[in-house]
Amino acid sequence: MKLIFLDIDGTLTEPGSNVPPVSALEAIRRTQNKGNLVFLCTGRNYAMLEPLLVYPFNGMVASAGGYVTCGNEVLYNHPMPREESDLALELLHKNGVFCTLEALEATYGDENLGDFLSTATAGNSEIERWRKALSESLNIQPMSLYQGTPVYKIVVMCQEDAQLDEARAALSDRYDFVIQEVKAHGNCQNGELINRAFDKGKGIRRVAEYLNVPMEDTYGFGDSMNDLSMIETVGHSVCMENGAEALKKRSDLIVPSVTEEGLFRGFEQLGLI
Repeated sequence: MKLIFLDIDGTLTEPGSNVPPVSALEAIRRTQNKGNLVFLCTGRNYAMLEPLLVYPFNGMVASAGGYVTCGNEVLYNHPMPREESDLALELLHKNGVFCTLEALEATYGDENLGDFLSTATAGNSEIERWRKALSESLNIQPMSLYQGTPVYKIVVMCQEDAQLDEARAALSDRYDFVIQEVKAHGNCQNGELINRAFDKGKGIRRVAEYLNVPMEDTYGFGDSMNDLSMIETVGHSVCMENGAEALKKRSDLIVPSVTEEGLFRGFEQLGLI
């Protein structure tokens, strides 16, 4: 049995979309028919990935590893301590950083984030996801409605990396600041604060250990730098052609882009179908 882990935005779907290409769904169906299991492995929280659960995935590594399931079993559930999420939000807002808080069942965004994104350069899968999500109201609620429910991850967007310095100084011992390639998005820095207690790679290990599957029988497909821990953990790492150059250099295989049947071609090359 092989375990296959798929990032969503820019890998399984076009950024911001909840509809995989027909070829990707065919590849997933065929590999599952061979006895392999396919998991979502994403920075999205449960609320934002839920539309994809109409498809027969075998579980998820969600919130960048903070919430992990296999079938109906929850293997890991690790939200941020309230005092740490409050401190992060205070310091980020103080420095003019636009934020979204990702709880399990909802995402809360700064009300003026849409205006900020309207001036951002296209081309980065995270920015495209948020731009589309905001325009379609994809489970993103105004920050004013946030009532203190546990937060798993904070997404940040700003004009200059220096705007993150104060939050980094206070939190970098406990949180990894994963920032996307600058050249990919021009006048917009974007990334996320991820608890060092987990990441996509650790989530994959939890699933593999639960199922007693050796790591050499795990496969990971991604496109952006928040997939790095997945790429460095799995036995077979794959980056999409539309992915970050730094991730391509660390991957075993590069396949065509998400719009060019990349997943199907990758599954073929790796003998998964």
